[in-house]
Amino acid sequence: MTIPIISTKLYIPPLRTISVPRSRLTGRLSEGLHRKLTLVSASAGFGKTTLVCEWLAECKRPAAWLSLDEGDNDPIRFLIYLLAALRTIVPNMDEGVFATLQSPQPPPLESMLTALSNEIATYPDPIILVLDDNHVIDSPSIDHALVFLLDNLPPQKHLVIATRKDPRLPIARLHVRDLLTELRVADLRFSYSESAEFLNRAMALNRGHPPALSRRDEPGTELDFVAPGDRIG
Repeated sequence: MTIPIISTKLYIPPLRTISVPRSRLTGRLSEGLHRKLTLVSASAGFGKTTLVCEWLAECKRPAAWLSLDEGDNDPIRFLIYLLAALRTIVPNMDEGVFATLQSPQPPPLESMLTALSNEIATYPDPIILVLDDNHVIDSPSIDHALVFLLDNLPPQKHLVIATRKDPRLPIARLHVRDLLTELRVADLRFSYSESAEFLNRAMALNRGHPPALSRRDEPGTELDFVAPGDRIG
């Protein structure tokens, strides 16, 4: 049965009109492009998607985007959407693989992964593939598929996973082989200067009496916001 493609799942979200540039983090993402995987892992509200979008706009490398949902826990559907995302960059990527995935009785998953990996390898230019909201995936088969694709990912190709919880990937092995870049809560938390800029730009609190900030010494630690008239003690 043919699985229809929801095209909006393949759109890179637009940048916010008012946002705080996070050059210290986008720089780390760019530095990690020589590795296979970047993992951006933190709970809701830490700006994972916004950060990745800002970075993609800066680095100018062709990027395929897939916003995952719970329906993507089916391995065949997952691979169909993965290939559909890649086809937004390479429209002529093998029609045969796509048609086989859509067939009533697709071949075994390992066979499809091999064909997809070989197809990705035929494209010589750099590609970034982003899997957003990966925390909705709870399928051992898809975990296996991601490990397979990572193990066979050719040079110039890079996978980014944005998630609220770590995927079931061999994190330690990837670290030992220097194949992984990680950004976590401690990295994503606003520094003092970023918090001040957010208040001034995003909330327009530079007009009138802006709140004071109670600063803790280490950059990137949490900040306390103190309303005008409150004491900082």
